Amino acid sequence: MTPLDFQKPELLSPAGDRERLEAAVKFGADAVYLGYTSLGMRASPQNFDREQLKDACDYCRRAGVKVYLTANIIPHNSDFRLAPELFGAASDAGVDALIISDLGLMNVAKKLAPDIDIHVSTQTGVTNYETARLLFSMGAKRVVLARELSLEEIAEIRAKTPDEMEIECFVHGAMCVSFSGRCLLSNYLTGRDSNRGDCAQPCRWKYSLVEEKRPGQYFAIGEENGTYIMNSKDMCMIEHIPELVGAGVTSFKIEGRAKSAYYTAVITNAYRAAIDGFCKSPGLGYEPEEWIVGETRKVSHRDYCTGFFFGDPRDDACIYYDSGYVRDWQVVAEVERSDNGRVYATQRNRFFENDELEALTPGKKPVTLTVSDLRNGDGEKIEAAPHPMMRLSFACDTPIAAGSLLRMACKNQ
Repeated sequence: MTPLDFQKPELLSPAGDRERLEAAVKFGADAVYLGYTSLGMRASPQNFDREQLKDACDYCRRAGVKVYLTANIIPHNSDFRLAPELFGAASDAGVDALIISDLGLMNVAKKLAPDIDIHVSTQTGVTNYETARLLFSMGAKRVVLARELSLEEIAEIRAKTPDEMEIECFVHGAMCVSFSGRCLLSNYLTGRDSNRGDCAQPCRWKYSLVEEKRPGQYFAIGEENGTYIMNSKDMCMIEHIPELVGAGVTSFKIEGRAKSAYYTAVITNAYRAAIDGFCKSPGLGYEPEEWIVGETRKVSHRDYCTGFFFGDPRDDACIYYDSGYVRDWQVVAEVERSDNGRVYATQRNRFFENDELEALTPGKKPVTLTVSDLRNGDGEKIEAAPHPMMRLSFACDTPIAAGSLLRMACKNQ
């Protein structure tokens, strides 16, 4: 592979609210995707109303970052009453693209917001080049391919579709046991429609066997702690940037609109560093630095796998045999400024004098430092920072950029 063989891929990050939006932009996203107050596949995050969407687009435009708005539920008749409001808000705000899964909603979008690009959602389940070509002919600029494809299949789709058609793939985050997110389990068990943005994630639950005449007695189903046969691992492709680029993926998408701003910052920063590192030395032999890969382990996550990219995962099933996340690190403060040998910050979680922290700064390897001469906002000496959002400072010979995150390994690990 030579520098002429590829186009630098876009890094697309999730933004569930304004805080997560700013984290994505600050830590290196080329584009963000976010939801409106309706018609999006994530009902649990705060999302954006009309005014907030306009402010978000203005903020991103100043930073040179694109904004993609989700309208990717599988709509019922009643949902189309909400379309004029959403597409009108999208046009007023100046979003760069609409992410849509339904052909009817796509048709309405072309009428009500004709100047906005259409990206076909992964919920559409595009798994072949014929469908991709058809969608492109219908006006889609980009196709977000189904997660159930191998890199070989993606490469064939790239080879047999117009060069102008962009290809987006999820490269990191939670995966769904159902095909491209189409699932009715939540509907049946909780009445919450997963295909309209309200999934209760019953696939993550711990299940046991109950015999009809022995209510209340639970029997394991072949595993020590119950069964998690529907609970998938998380995806992580940060060590496979060359393969993704070689397959012709235009945009690398990070899952996680419902996750924290810290998650958004750390994972965006890691993939930014990996992509930039590859572009400096392109080739199939590129491997990201150890600290970059390590960053993906410093957020709350399930065990990682590579999904379907390297074939059908039958031999090494992508099942996570637990209900919880791996949480080894937590944010303890956000840096406001650094001067005269001191770091000034706002607290997020409790920490103490002499604790060892890491400073995460956009685009840089984390720096380790030890808290000393800890003081509150009034300059008084303290032994701990126990109050959320309290202002504080501590001695530090290394200048730490404003906006950097200070984190600490969880002490119970």
